[in-house]
Amino acid sequence: MTLKLKNTLSMALGLSVCAAAMAEPAQYRGNPIVTDMFTADPSPLAHDDTLYIYTGHDIQNETDRFFKMHDWYAFSTTNMVDYQKHGPLLSVDDFEWAQGDAFASHVTERDGKFYWYVSIRHKDIRVHEGFAIGVAVSDSPTGPFRDAIGGPLITDETPNSVVLNIDPAVYVDDDGQAYMYWGSWNAGRWVKLKDNMVELEGEVHTLEAHNFFEAPFIHKRGDTYYLTYASHYPSTTEYSTSDSVTGPWTYRGVINDLLPKSETNHQGIVEFKGNWYFIYHNAQLPGGGVYRRSVCVDKLEYDADGLIKKVVRTETSVPRIE
Repeated sequence: MTLKLKNTLSMALGLSVCAAAMAEPAQYRGNPIVTDMFTADPSPLAHDDTLYIYTGHDIQNETDRFFKMHDWYAFSTTNMVDYQKHGPLLSVDDFEWAQGDAFASHVTERDGKFYWYVSIRHKDIRVHEGFAIGVAVSDSPTGPFRDAIGGPLITDETPNSVVLNIDPAVYVDDDGQAYMYWGSWNAGRWVKLKDNMVELEGEVHTLEAHNFFEAPFIHKRGDTYYLTYASHYPSTTEYSTSDSVTGPWTYRGVINDLLPKSETNHQGIVEFKGNWYFIYHNAQLPGGGVYRRSVCVDKLEYDADGLIKKVVRTETSVPRIE
């Protein structure tokens, strides 16, 4: 075989290997999962073999202080690697009674409708910090969404509300009863929702959970309810367990440590295609920081006793699934 023929065959083989490598689908997404914008306060929803992650949107510059947020987005995936961007799907402008600050939100589905509970500042009611909780509704997980009631569910004037009414999270229990949790500044609350998901049922209750600061989130595995939340400030993520969705809660410890550059620690937990995921934000994108955060996904694992293991944060995110 001539040298020229050897070189030609070698080049052809190399091109073939490169083409095969290029055709191989990526096995990991990488963290953060969104790199073209700053995202925060994730809320996951598994529906029809698709995972939707609803997020806030940080638009603050690198020097000003305080959060600057006007709208919310969603990112959907069927395999944990390839994501589709949706949005903005909802903004402060969709609520005539609100004036700004599109803080943390939560989306849940019931009877074919999708309810988006949001933290926004009220135009007129300001007894404390002026935040309220509203709700939008849609027939689709990607909208269009509209204000469901033309006013807030919770304001500073709601009996037994808190100084900072933010971070709503809704859980529908096995018997169909829906509960909404929220709170900040070391004070948490919960209330039942009526079947229509847009009215309160009964009084607002105080949430008793050790080290609670903000960002409550409920999930259930087997017969155990897990209440995860941000603790202290700057925040870690800690959790408690119960055999009832309303407690009493037994404190279990820290599952996500302090985050470099981000003082907030806001989580959502979801089971999707047989895997459990811990969805949170960090501040690791270039230019990221306290007010410029980025959503990440890592595994959530349990020990033999059903207790949550400490989250191992990665730069790869989680592996592809089908």
